[in-house]
Amino acid sequence: MNSFINNQDNHIKRVVIVGGGTAGWMSAATLSRYLKNNKYEIILIESDDIGTVGVGEATIPQIQLFNKSLNIDEDDFIRKTHATFKLGIEFVNWGQKGDSYIHAFGSVGHDMESLPFYHYWLKLQKQGRSKDIGDYCLNTLASKKNKFMRSIDAGNSPLSNIAYAFHFDAGLYAKYLRNYAENFGVKRIEGKIIDVALDEQSGFISGVKLENHEVLAGDFFIDCSGFKGLLIAKALGVGYEDWSHWLPCDSAWAVPSQRLDPLPSYTRATAHSAGWQWRIPLQHRTGNGHVFSSKFMSDDEARNILLGNIQGEKLAEPRLIKFTTGRRKEFWHKNCVAIGLASGFMEPLESTSIHLVQSALARIMAMFPHKEFNQHEIDSYNEQVGFEYEKIRDFLILHYKVTERNDSAFWNYCREMEIPQSLQKKIDVFKANGHVFRFNNELFNEISWVEVMLGQRMTPQGYHPLVDVLPEEEFDRRMAQVKRVIDTAVDYMPSHAQFIAEHCAKE
Repeated sequence: MNSFINNQDNHIKRVVIVGGGTAGWMSAATLSRYLKNNKYEIILIESDDIGTVGVGEATIPQIQLFNKSLNIDEDDFIRKTHATFKLGIEFVNWGQKGDSYIHAFGSVGHDMESLPFYHYWLKLQKQGRSKDIGDYCLNTLASKKNKFMRSIDAGNSPLSNIAYAFHFDAGLYAKYLRNYAENFGVKRIEGKIIDVALDEQSGFISGVKLENHEVLAGDFFIDCSGFKGLLIAKALGVGYEDWSHWLPCDSAWAVPSQRLDPLPSYTRATAHSAGWQWRIPLQHRTGNGHVFSSKFMSDDEARNILLGNIQGEKLAEPRLIKFTTGRRKEFWHKNCVAIGLASGFMEPLESTSIHLVQSALARIMAMFPHKEFNQHEIDSYNEQVGFEYEKIRDFLILHYKVTERNDSAFWNYCREMEIPQSLQKKIDVFKANGHVFRFNNELFNEISWVEVMLGQRMTPQGYHPLVDVLPEEEFDRRMAQVKRVIDTAVDYMPSHAQFIAEHCAKE
């Protein structure tokens, strides 16, 4: 009986989240959903005077799992956040100036004889009969025609399994989740933190002091304070691993512009001479930004390039964001976990920022601690999150490294730079016979790597030898059938704007 009582006393009583924005309110919503009884108190501290970065308006399909875990109605979420649907990302000018390809969500073609479809496509390409693997991808073709629909029960048709994500207003999403969390009992405290108190013996955070001198104690602290890392870095002294030698962009101008018509169902990333420009279509406006390297381009030049390449009138003045790509050396230290920008930063090239928040929260809930904070569990968390960061890092580096562009000092640097050995191995294996091997459930699957490498002009020398087992006549018949089915499915789909108007237009 005594051990049971002691175990109950060892439960976390109060969780303190420092910082709001997307990361803070995603954390609050998740904790309130699963710690929904009077044993736990959840407090979020934020200041209206401290702005959020707010560049995370594009997502990847895993965001659906997050929303579903909170029992959020998708149509309601889309209406309230002025969201649109996303079938993939179009990359312009990356392999060479004038190039364009789409990294689409979901499947490409139809796997045959236990082999990935793209190996059959590689044979077709070798024969000079196909230029773009996207010709066999529903999401790619639908994107090019600004179409969208959700999956329906259509048997073996690709319409039965349409992969998609969202573009949304990050500020409205934070507001949406704030309302959700407060309905579940989260207490929001307005204020600025001026000091962090540490326990003299353990070095754990014991509380935070606000500008009004109020002291808030806690058992478990979640640092969502953005780049400054108020708890994890300033109070606990956890260092930062700088990856800017591989990902040299360190700045971004961001500006909203008018809504696009027709409404695209994809994000666009257009490479410029020292970085790239994003275009994110929302129901009420368009998000634009120019991510660039200050070592290769001045702030003013980058601003002018952005303003010279947006569609429609700008709706505000551009704002400048500075960052260092990399990660915390520890994401969880003592009784504090850093989430969002406090834990590290991956530029928004593949829309992974919000996913990293979601993934961290899933792991925290799986390893939710007692007050003693077992170090073995903390080490395991740090190892898992570190692995995810590094694999995403490699995928982002791929976009810069695999290029034929030689028109600027920036692209010459990227093309010639040394890269992590883990990435070099993936490139070498693909160059030989088109193989991609996914390791330990890393975030991006085989077809994502294939789409980017092919899209940026990396053509393997061969393809899987078992493709040639299929007789030529049967090979031709099957490839034609796959293409015909996909084209028919795309023709069936409504326009993106029409689908939103009928199901989830903003209020």
